[in-house]
Amino acid sequence: MRFFVACVVAWSLFTASPMAAGGIKKDAPPAGSPAAAVTAAAAASPAEARMENELQELRDLLAAQGKQLHEQNEQLKEELKEQQRKVQFLEGQLNETGGLRRNLTATPAVAAAVASGSGLTGRTAGAATTAAAAAAAGAEAGQAGSEAPASIHIKGITLTPGGYMAAESVWRQRALMADVNSPFNAVPFPGSSQSHASEFNASGRQSRVAMLAEGKLDTVKIGGYYEADFLSAGLTSNSNQSNSYTFRQRQFWAQAAFTNGWTFTGGQMWSLVTETKRGVDNRTEAPPLVIDAQYNVGFSWARQYGFRVAKHMGDKLWLAFAVENPETTLAVHGNNNNFLAGAPGATGGLMNPIATYAFSAAPDLVFKAAIEPGWGHYEIFGVVSTFRARVFPNFAAAVNPTAGAFNDKRAGGGIGANARVALLNKKVEVGLHFLGGDGVGRYGTAGLADVTVRPNGTLAPIRSFQSLGSLELHPTPKLDVYMYVGGEYAARTAYIKSGAVPNEGYGAQGFNNFACYVEPLPGSSVSTPTGVGGSTGFIPGSLGSNCTGDTRNIIEGTFGFWYRFYKGPKGTIQWGPQYSYVQRNTWYGVGSGTVNGVTVTSNGAPHGVENMLFTSFRYSLP
Repeated sequence: MRFFVACVVAWSLFTASPMAAGGIKKDAPPAGSPAAAVTAAAAASPAEARMENELQELRDLLAAQGKQLHEQNEQLKEELKEQQRKVQFLEGQLNETGGLRRNLTATPAVAAAVASGSGLTGRTAGAATTAAAAAAAGAEAGQAGSEAPASIHIKGITLTPGGYMAAESVWRQRALMADVNSPFNAVPFPGSSQSHASEFNASGRQSRVAMLAEGKLDTVKIGGYYEADFLSAGLTSNSNQSNSYTFRQRQFWAQAAFTNGWTFTGGQMWSLVTETKRGVDNRTEAPPLVIDAQYNVGFSWARQYGFRVAKHMGDKLWLAFAVENPETTLAVHGNNNNFLAGAPGATGGLMNPIATYAFSAAPDLVFKAAIEPGWGHYEIFGVVSTFRARVFPNFAAAVNPTAGAFNDKRAGGGIGANARVALLNKKVEVGLHFLGGDGVGRYGTAGLADVTVRPNGTLAPIRSFQSLGSLELHPTPKLDVYMYVGGEYAARTAYIKSGAVPNEGYGAQGFNNFACYVEPLPGSSVSTPTGVGGSTGFIPGSLGSNCTGDTRNIIEGTFGFWYRFYKGPKGTIQWGPQYSYVQRNTWYGVGSGTVNGVTVTSNGAPHGVENMLFTSFRYSLP
């Protein structure tokens, strides 16, 4: 507008000049003649000099205005490019839902801004920039609990950091000698010294770091994800002074997601057994909201190697298949020394020398179908496992006891289902979860055994069930309240080795349980292959062979909440407590006997009870 006014004033002054000089134009004298000199002298009147000065000022003003408009145009171009980058990033983040892409392309100003990379000036550029900024802000505000994080763009790759910093504590009525992850199958019996002492531990070890990498090609999005924390201990780790614990890999996988619905993912990730909130997509897993790093009893999960193939069929159905790392958890008592299921890790093979590894014959196979009909998320899945042992049928022979040794393989597996429904405008979420089968114990939070052993040395899968009911409330954007009740069960898998009463396997009626009620003296240090054997005053006494205590079921009830003081573009700061009640029940065995000169009479089914209180203060990256 200022440019237009200046042009009008200049034109007026130019057209007014001849009139100011005399009104009617006369023929000019020849150049160089005396008359021309006289005419020039007459023209140099004071009024015309002033007019010339004003014209020069207008020329200067027009030049300044032109320069300013050029600078503003360049600035608008840069701002527009920045908004284009934001729009493209948001489109990529929500491409799977399609909502943001449709909203952005439906806005004419933003569409024009995206289509034109340069040459926009004045009102058009300003409107496009403002519309793009408003669309980006609206898209960010519309993502409940999932604001677009700050990212780094390098050579076409988008790197998005993630994770949180945590200050956490746990108090337990009965000592488990554990940090913020609870070994539920180790809840102590009444005779254990730990059942007479509480424990308090605090640390920042669950603090987590993560990085998502993404790159887009014409028909596929490629990338990967890394996630780690410090819930791992090395041989030198302790809490005496430096509290130096080892860095632990949680997830590390690569992925190729094609626009035709096929997705290929490989690496260490959550097992396909784990419930997800969106189809079968990685990074949408739905673990309980608890602070306990072992989650809640009844929750079925694993984090291990997997290669997953998934197909997205429209917006309602997903099918997936995964090949995952196998392992075997074993529990047996009263057995002969006639089988071998695995060995300790070899340090030369970069395995843990104080952990055991099975002689696995084949990977675990997991299948899943996920359905989202528009009123909830539902899954059905199955897992198939193979267990193997080296059996020595001639073990009792005096000569050549290994003769006839052979490998015995047993199949196991189970079927499970997950259901999650959001009610009252997503302020209430109700979930039910189940997994049952033979040899699926290790997929449960409580860590019950997969297999036991028959008298002839062959493996026998243990039938087990896992179930969890969840209620999660989101009454305000700042508050989440959660309640869970879960249980895990391992069936009695017992055999008669000798006599008339089952006395081998898991949960056999002939197993002694009377010593579970009598406290022993502290133990003494022992030597191990790694030199770690404890020291005097730090070795609780063992309840011994007269306290078998095979777990029949473990039940946990949990209540807690998270309160967010702030959640926005700067991240999230939140605090929350968690209370859990755990009960561990065992299979009935022999309940009467003598321990250390004391006669014990009991029902033969000891149980342990644990009360736990957690707190957590976290800052999460945006």
